Amino acid sequence: MTMEPVQWRPMQGDDLAAVSRIAAVCHPAFPESSRVLAEKQRLAPDFCLVLADERQVLGYLLAHPWRLGDIPALDHLLGAIPVDADCLYLHDLALLPQTRGGGYAAKVLALLERGAMAAGYTKLALVAVNKSAAFWRKQGFIAVQPAGIMAKKLKTYSDDALYMTK
Repeated sequence: MTMEPVQWRPMQGDDLAAVSRIAAVCHPAFPESSRVLAEKQRLAPDFCLVLADERQVLGYLLAHPWRLGDIPALDHLLGAIPVDADCLYLHDLALLPQTRGGGYAAKVLALLERGAMAAGYTKLALVAVNKSAAFWRKQGFIAVQPAGIMAKKLKTYSDDALYMTK
């Protein structure tokens, strides 16, 4: 049996330099330190994956348990997964341009959803940025109207950021 030339696999510590480079390409307006990325992988290794071929990392997904209706601050260490975490928060999905349109996003989201359910999380949440809301709607996410503190936190991402759940 031959392996796919490009596939999703668990993120390893030595993938973090490539993940940082891809983040800089895909999300230049949302820089995050390598310490923050490494912490997410350390705290939630089952939910942090990379898309890779035999030679290089081509994309990544970072997710971790969190509280529904709460938004983690960008470029800040989490410290720990909240004991009252009740959803899986999809922090980031980034694919290099040459991999887009290949079905890799849908594939990893299906993997993530199965993993979330197996871990007891029935809800997924994310913040859509970079005009990505239409993509997330196609994946079954719906926008949630924020209020109060959540609305203020959302503005720290961008003026057009949307909190979405599935």
